[in-house]
Amino acid sequence: MDIEQARAYCLSFPHATENVQWGNDLVFKIAGKMFAVTVLESASKYCLSFKCTEEKFAELIEQEGIDPAPYSARYHWVALKSFGALSEKELKALLRHSYDLVFEKLPKKLKAELGKENTSKAKKRR
Repeated sequence: MDIEQARAYCLSFPHATENVQWGNDLVFKIAGKMFAVTVLESASKYCLSFKCTEEKFAELIEQEGIDPAPYSARYHWVALKSFGALSEKELKALLRHSYDLVFEKLPKKLKAELGKENTSKAKKRR
């Protein structure tokens, strides 16, 4: 996986958005809440960061090429030194899980609104 594949995958999630923050970071969000960050320029030693569970965080940071994410490790974010630190299948599963973790923390009313939008879009496509 590379930055373009990661970007396309993150944007394939319902209501996912992207914007550039902090100068050169491409941030992926659901309802304004971050679920993944990738670096556009190679100024950083990390290429991708994302949220995970406390258990997965402890497991991942034991692997070569994966560190606690700077500034956000206390929220169980990890940072990859290269896209090759994980297999494409595992990385995709972790990115989806990150999205799901953030979505689940959204207020019930907002989740319901986003769910209604998905339902109405599905009906329009038929």
